[in-house]
Amino acid sequence: MKKKKKKKKESRKWRLLGLRGLDGRYLLYGAEVYNITPSHPLAEGQTLVSPGLIFELGFFSPNSSVNKYVGLWHKSIFPRKYVWVANRDIPLAATDTLATLRIGSNGNLELVDGKQSSVWSANISNCSSAVLKDDGNFVVRDVMGADLWESFNNPSDSQLPGVLVGYDRGSGKQNFLTSWKSENDPSSGTFLAGLTTELPTQSYVWINGDTPHWRSGPWDKSRFIGIPTTNSLYINPYTLIDNVTQGIRYLFYSFDKIPGVKVLAYADLSSEGILRFLLSESGKNWYLDYESWKSPCDNYSACGPFGVCKASDSPICKCLKGFIPKSNEEWSKRNWTGGCVRRKKLSCETNTNASVSSKEKDGFLKLERLKVPDFHEYLNTLAVDKFEDCKIQCLSNCSCLAYAYVDNIGCLVWFKDLIDMQHFPSYGQDLYIRLADSELGTEGKPIELIASLTTIGFFSILVAIVFSLHRWHANKKRHVELTPHRLESTSMIKIYRDGLREYIGKHEYSELKIYDFDSILIATDSFSITNKLGQGGFGPVYKGMLPEGKEIAVKRLSSSSGQGVEEFKNEMLLISNLQHKNLVRMMGCCVKEDEKLLIYEFMPNKSLDTFLYDPTKRAVLDWATRFNIIQGVAKGLLYLHHDSYVKVIHRDLKVSNILLDEKMNPKISDFGLARIVEETQSLDNTQKVVGTRGYMSPEYAMGGIFSEKSDVYSFGVLVLEIISGKKNTIFYLYDQQLGFLAYAWNLWNEGRALELVDEVLGDSYSSSEVMTCVHVGLLCVQDNAADRPTMTDVASILSSEKDGPHPMRPVFTIQNSTYHRGPSSENTNSSKNEASITMIEGR
Repeated sequence: MKKKKKKKKESRKWRLLGLRGLDGRYLLYGAEVYNITPSHPLAEGQTLVSPGLIFELGFFSPNSSVNKYVGLWHKSIFPRKYVWVANRDIPLAATDTLATLRIGSNGNLELVDGKQSSVWSANISNCSSAVLKDDGNFVVRDVMGADLWESFNNPSDSQLPGVLVGYDRGSGKQNFLTSWKSENDPSSGTFLAGLTTELPTQSYVWINGDTPHWRSGPWDKSRFIGIPTTNSLYINPYTLIDNVTQGIRYLFYSFDKIPGVKVLAYADLSSEGILRFLLSESGKNWYLDYESWKSPCDNYSACGPFGVCKASDSPICKCLKGFIPKSNEEWSKRNWTGGCVRRKKLSCETNTNASVSSKEKDGFLKLERLKVPDFHEYLNTLAVDKFEDCKIQCLSNCSCLAYAYVDNIGCLVWFKDLIDMQHFPSYGQDLYIRLADSELGTEGKPIELIASLTTIGFFSILVAIVFSLHRWHANKKRHVELTPHRLESTSMIKIYRDGLREYIGKHEYSELKIYDFDSILIATDSFSITNKLGQGGFGPVYKGMLPEGKEIAVKRLSSSSGQGVEEFKNEMLLISNLQHKNLVRMMGCCVKEDEKLLIYEFMPNKSLDTFLYDPTKRAVLDWATRFNIIQGVAKGLLYLHHDSYVKVIHRDLKVSNILLDEKMNPKISDFGLARIVEETQSLDNTQKVVGTRGYMSPEYAMGGIFSEKSDVYSFGVLVLEIISGKKNTIFYLYDQQLGFLAYAWNLWNEGRALELVDEVLGDSYSSSEVMTCVHVGLLCVQDNAADRPTMTDVASILSSEKDGPHPMRPVFTIQNSTYHRGPSSENTNSSKNEASITMIEGR
């Protein structure tokens, strides 16, 4: 009787903590298991983990979807990416908490819903267990331990190291990557990625399985030659298994062949049809290493047959030499899909009896740095001079339209329309296109060539004389009136030399690159709305692509901006001479009439606020990333205040002015409001108070007095916001009449500082690091500037070299924490990318 009571009590304990399995036993909620067996299914709240805790498999609902799936992901890396989904096309209801992944009575791995109806299965029998390996392969085994089924042979939208993408003609097996339908819907989308059957093969992305969307170019035994970033110096992790006899062709990647590289990675096909390759070093968050779609030229056949695409040109499409648009009307509308047609027929088409001695013969025009066209054919050349033999074989066949001799491949020829060509800024291949003799000019005609050169020479001399006279008149006019572009540039450099010379001393100013406005128009696609990254106090910011393939961010001074020409000059001339890994790097500027542009290195993760205040992205900022950002900003400020050759006060440090690179490292940006002060100068006064509400120190907001301690105050606010994930300007507790800073200080003073931590972090943070950061933040936001630490002190405390004093109660913030329905009427210039309307948000 006593035994029964004990058993009943124990059963109640499991019932309270977990879910009941099919065998009637209760399973601990949130437990990690290492295998699935007939007697131990995987239930809601459980996850199957790999032995090294690298991968995890379980139930999930993407972005609060109403559907539920079983999927696989990296256990500790964010943002979470589901690299394999079992029931992607047959979802469970999110409310179904009784669904299980089990090994059924027939020995088949299956997913059943709460009514025990099969939703998905591996279609096998006699299996005894399912395990998740450290390489991410979900494997089902029989009693003897042999693998019966594995997820690596059934990929969804992602490719992990070791996953084979390709086909086996003998077995009829084909492994494709199939995109999600959308970011929230894992069901099979419209895009498919795989390998072609031609020799050499290409990687393709198709729409609905048959319409080409993107193409990699042929494989040259180490890389796809149509991807310029994977040039001959690139160590490619990919390997191609290509056995023509057996009909096996698979592509996989591994880092084993790259010594010293220890990274986690995945490649995937996005719901927009873009192939991406992402890496994680030392378990840190994912960063984008490569994506297949960088410009409109990556769209398959963007310029149609015999058209070549060049992203840096406007328009981007041009016909090959000897060809004209098939429809001038369509090309005038920028519809290039119809392509181009020959201007003159080939000689071999009009003269079937043409011989070597014929007066007119076809020839080849060399085009450099191209993505070679689609529909190539491989010719096996046995001659000693293989390049010349490739040319001769193509020339001898009137249907041969072009040839290319590619290192590590050999001779490629084309008999179909030349399609999907792209001109690269660097690398690429030489392509020789067949043209009629009259389209090639004077090649092979010595007498006519001499006569032509004589005529051209005489004409060139005449043009040179006219040009010299024109230039003499232009120079004479320029002494009287410079063009707006030249005048603006010259005056800026003069201001730079005269205004900052006393601070620079012996340091030489850096040579800023002056960009041509037209080149920036091309790079940003005429400031297309699709390239707009955001809107700041300065004006809109656009993403751009330079001809050499480098991504840039372009800040465009808006006529309605609260900041003006002086701020533009200030930022251009100041930041160009500040070099630190935690400061955004300026690449140049552009001035043309009313257009004033600043060109920066592109930050792929935009600004910190896009993550910190976004409910769907906050989880990306794990504690390690947040702590790294805090330390990086501290180092950047320390450089500005103490280590640069001039002492700089930023005056507008805030979350939206912290940019994040591809590895989530922080870079301080927006120096339009910054001031240079003397090394011996501790305080300065201004009649014009600038900055952003919530980040301005009391002495600056009230009296216009600023110093390096003004930046320290802003840094303190920033630190507390990063820890909590809350905006200081929209946090307010009605019952205690407390604003954000006062609330944080109360928690600290009562020994409850860890309650400030963003709830999205759960318990995955270092308590000691959080306590140190809260301490630093509160020291920095003290009312009295003299009580605040310097950035040198801050750096020491963050590195645990010394403890700081107990922070004083922030009285100023309590007195100014009343609720406002609109912006203050005080005459302050606030950056417009930070709302100054105070709202209520209780914790």
